[in-house]
Formats: sequence, C-alpha cells, structure tokens
Amino acid sequence: MVEFKQVLPQGAGYAIVCGLGAVFAGGMIATTKMLKRYQKEIMTAEEFSTAGRTVKTGLVASAVVSSWIWASTLLTSTAMQYNNGVFGGYTYSAGASFQIIAFSILAIKTKQKAPNAHTYLEIVKARYGTIGHCVYLFYALATNILVTAMLITSGSEVFSKITGMHHIATSFLLPLGVVLYTMIGGIKATFLTDYLHTCAIIIIVMYFAFKVYATSDILGSPGKVYDLIREAAKRHPVAHNYKGEYMTMESKGAGIFLVINLVGNFGTVFLDNGYWNKAISASPAAALPGYVMGGLAWMPVPFLISLTMGFAALATENLPSFPTYPDRLSSYDISSGLVVPAAAISVMGKGGAVATLLMVFLAVTSGFAAEVIAVSSVFTYDIYRTYVNPNARGKKLIYSSHVACMGFGLTMSGFAIGLYYGGVSMGYIYEIMGIIISSAVVPVILTLCWKDQNTVAAVVSPILGTGLAIMSWLVCTRSLYKDLS
Repeated sequence: MVEFKQVLPQGAGYAIVCGLGAVFAGGMIATTKMLKRYQKEIMTAEEFSTAGRTVKTGLVASAVVSSWIWASTLLTSTAMQYNNGVFGGYTYSAGASFQIIAFSILAIKTKQKAPNAHTYLEIVKARYGTIGHCVYLFYALATNILVTAMLITSGSEVFSKITGMHHIATSFLLPLGVVLYTMIGGIKATFLTDYLHTCAIIIIVMYFAFKVYATSDILGSPGKVYDLIREAAKRHPVAHNYKGEYMTMESKGAGIFLVINLVGNFGTVFLDNGYWNKAISASPAAALPGYVMGGLAWMPVPFLISLTMGFAALATENLPSFPTYPDRLSSYDISSGLVVPAAAISVMGKGGAVATLLMVFLAVTSGFAAEVIAVSSVFTYDIYRTYVNPNARGKKLIYSSHVACMGFGLTMSGFAIGLYYGGVSMGYIYEIMGIIISSAVVPVILTLCWKDQNTVAAVVSPILGTGLAIMSWLVCTRSLYKDLS
C-alpha cells in the first residue's frame, strides 16, 4: 500500500473548510441584507430562482467558468497528463470546452420560446406531458447527484490526504457554507461568489505555473522540466504512446479519454439544470456572449494546470520531497485526484499544500453551489408545485427551495461518505457519467430545436439508450478483463 505523507495538521484543514466557509456565507448574507436595505430588493420566489432574469454578460461568463471548474477540472485533467503525457491534459480541456459554447444555442432558444420558464423540465412537460416530464426528471436529478458526488468525494480525499481530516467530517463541512448562503441569497449569491472563486482559482493556477516554470529551486525553467520528463519516459514508458514518451500527441489512452470526455460532458452540461438556470437568469442580450465567453475562458484553466502540475509530478516523483517517495502514486491515488497535491508538495512544500487546499475548496464549493440551486429549482417547480401543491405561491415556494437546499446537502454528504467506504473514486464517477445520462442529450436538444419530435421518441430513446450503454459497458468489461467486480 502506497502511503501519501501528511504534510499539514488537521487544524489547517478545518481552518480552511470552516473558516472560509463561514466567511463566504457571512459575506453573502451581508450582501443580501444590504441589497434589501439600500436597493429595496425583496427575495421573492422568482428572484431566488432567476435573479430577475437581468444578469449581464460578464457575470454570466464568470458563473459559467466557475461552475465548469469542478474539482475534476483541476484534478482529473492533471491525472490524465500524468498518465498519458501532454495529449492527456489537452484532451480534457479541448473535450470539455465545446459543450459550453454549444449550449449557447439552447440558451437563445429558451429565451425565444420559453421566456418565463424556471427549469428546462417545465419545457419538457409542456411538450410531452407527465410521462416525459418524469423521465427527464430522473435524468436531471441523476446528473446533479453524480456531479455533486464527484465534487465532494474528490474534495474530501484531497483534504484527508494533506491534513489528515476525517472523510466524514470533510464531507459534511464542505457543503455547509454553500447551503447557508444559497438559502439566503438564492441564485444571485451563487453569481457573486462564482466571480470571486473564478478570480482566486486563476490566481492560484498562475502561481503554480510561474513557480514550476520560472522560480522553483527544484525545477525553475521549461528546459529543465522538458529534460526531466524525457528521463521519466525512460523510467516509466507509457504504453501505446509514441516510443513511450510523455511529450507526444500520439496517445491511445488519451484518445479514448477524448471520446469519453466529449460524450459524458454533453450530458453534464445539457442535462444539468444549473446551466439552464444561468441561461434563464441572463438578460436576453447576455445569453449568447456569456456562454461563448465562458467556454473560451474556461479552456486554458485545465490545460495550464495539467501542463504544469502533471509534468511537475512526473519530474519530481523520484525525489525525497515527493509525498509517496520512494513509490509512485498508486492508481487509486491518481484516480482520486492526488497528482496536483503531490506535485505542489514536492515542488513548493507546505505553501504548495495550502494553495492546493484553497484551490480545491473554491472549486468544490462553486460547483456545489450551482448544483444546489439547480436541485432547488427542480424540486420547487417540477415536483412541489407540479405534483404536490399546484397553487403554491410566494413564501411556500421559497420555503420549498430552502427545504430542497438543506435536504440535498445532507443527502449528498451521506452519499459521498458511502462512495468513499465503497472504494469509488472521483475518476470512476467521471467516466461512468456518460453511460448513465448522455442518451438523453439529443432528445433534450430536439425539444427546443425540432418541432416534429414526438412524445414516443422523446420518452423511449433515453431509456433505451441508457440500457444499451450499460449493457455494452458490462460486455466490454467482461471481454477485456474476464471479471465483473
């Protein structure tokens, strides 16, 4: 068993999770109170879910970037670079930026055809009735659950390895501040925190890049990193890469991941009501440029951090400063996203560990905020007002939103703990998402873009697609590995 050396005390982890969580929650609560007092803003159910449908381009773009910078954006992209070389990090960034830009088409169509909608499921119900609505309700919630599980499992794993915090404590404390400020400020609070989170994450990524490629005593220049990566390829050549090299764009493993990334991330964007929330909240003129700018601005983030930290880990893994020295990272550690903290600790010591914790905390909480408001909207408008209390208005809808925020936070903390004790890592969830949800993408697109799609096709095709996807996955696994565990 490879041991990942703990470099910070538990107190450091609790200080970041509890301290920063309290700061953001307190800040957003204070902002909401000031807006109410000085701008006369009243927190109605409509304001809670849509921010008045007047959000401008800059905030839309920053919210899209922040919501799409999951923990996996920073951790999985770097793991791909570590495993497959430069093409691995590129396939993550290139394979996951197109979906955001493509979603701008649906953002415009939503503004044109359903300007008063709160969720995309309301549009589905209007076209296909209750049966269609229930089918897509499953896919929407499945998407939110899978994404949130990945966020919490990856965040708790990083905090646990670096500081020794217990997984149960981390899984419950990470979402706490997010749930509080989302309950108080609604979607507007997530827009404001997304802006701050995005700025902070980019600053930390730039700090890592300048440290590795310019100022580090261990590395300190692109030339030295290049030489050490060539040496690493001789020690551990990559199977199915050109001559086993990391510095190559010919990589079978990365090519396969590109397909997984493209297919899976169409589902996590087009079926996640969080992205529809932002489109619905945007002013009509801001929807298109907001999503296009967000997609273009997001792509350099995973590419730069993977190029920096993935190569830093490969270059320094044979040094005593590496957390698992004299061993390499285990496959489970890599899948859990520990390449970034390993590289940061090896090159920058405790300062790198602290920067990693801050970056992961910001990524997890910003992504979780988007999922909380998405589930809140779905529960309030597609379950409570549709099937429980059709006459609900005002305070009852806000109360329903608050209940959904608290219930989802607690449920996902418990689910993430179960995944940890079941040995399910972030990488596994990331790669299985497309199998479960992506068959519903095309019918959702055609719901807004093709008037001739009928109810039978819209209802049957995603169910049939998911069944066939699971079947082919199991058959391929059995044929390749002779065992289904």
